[in-house]
Amino acid sequence: MEKVADYLKEDLDILFVGFNPSIRSGHIGHHFAHPSNRFWTILEKAKLTPRKLHPTEDYKLLDFNYGLTNIVSRPTKGAEDIAKEEYKEGREELRRKINKFKPKIACFVGKGVYQEYRNERKIPWGIQGKGVVEGTIDFVAPSSSGLVRMSLEDIVAIYRELNHILKHLHS
Repeated sequence: MEKVADYLKEDLDILFVGFNPSIRSGHIGHHFAHPSNRFWTILEKAKLTPRKLHPTEDYKLLDFNYGLTNIVSRPTKGAEDIAKEEYKEGREELRRKINKFKPKIACFVGKGVYQEYRNERKIPWGIQGKGVVEGTIDFVAPSSSGLVRMSLEDIVAIYRELNHILKHLHS
C-alpha cells in the first residue's frame, strides 16, 4: 500500500482531518478514495470547491487554501481497527501539525475523530468552544462515510457553515 500524503502549508483556511485512510485510499495513495465516501461530493455541494474533485486530485485542495491530514496515518478497513496507542501518537502528532502550520480552521471529518483528538465524548456539531491549539478554530462536521445515516442535505448544511466562518475571518 502507498502512504497517503498529507497536504499541508502554513496559514491554511481549512485543514480537513479524517480518522485514517481507507484500504482503498492506501492502495491508490489518495484521500477519501472509497467509492462510497461522499467527501468530494460534500465539498462541492457545500460550495467549498467549484466542482467535484476526484480523489486523485486531492492535492488540488491546496489551491483553495485547504489541507488534508488524518489523526492516524495507517490505512485500515475501519476506525475500529485503530489501536489506542495509535490514537495517542496521532493526537500528539496532529497537535504538532496544527501548531506548526496554524490553519484558521481544523475541520474534523466525523465526531469520532474529534472525540479521539480532544479525548472527550460530548461533542456538538460545528464550532467547538475552545480549540485545542490556540489560534485555530475547531469545527466538527459529520463523517463523509457512506455508512453515516444522516441525509446528504443535512451533512452539507453543516459543512456549508465553514463558508460563513471564513467570510467572517476574511472580513
